[in-house]
Amino acid sequence: MDAISFPLAGRIFEVNYGDLVATNDYHTDGQTLTYEITVGALKGNRATVSFEWRLLHDETYAISWQEADGATVVHIDDFSSARSLSFFTTRSGEFFRLEGKLRPLADADHD
Repeated sequence: MDAISFPLAGRIFEVNYGDLVATNDYHTDGQTLTYEITVGALKGNRATVSFEWRLLHDETYAISWQEADGATVVHIDDFSSARSLSFFTTRSGEFFRLEGKLRPLADADHD
């Protein structure tokens, strides 16, 4: 899929899984995002990563990336119903499944 056409490029969303809350800042290049953990045990973790996405249906996307330490993240985000599923594997092989809410925060002010 053409990364430049990513429909959420330039937008920032909060994902709230209860014990873990983060922001996902989708850069206008459509290929890069900056995530930051704002609540929970991993609070303060922040990085900019390359991501890939696929449209699944209407406003539902599979969005995935690999973090610098080797951890992997896959989101199934339904922006029309404001719901997020996240599947996260740590570098040590721990596997987590999270379900929560999406909330738009702002438009990004960078490239």
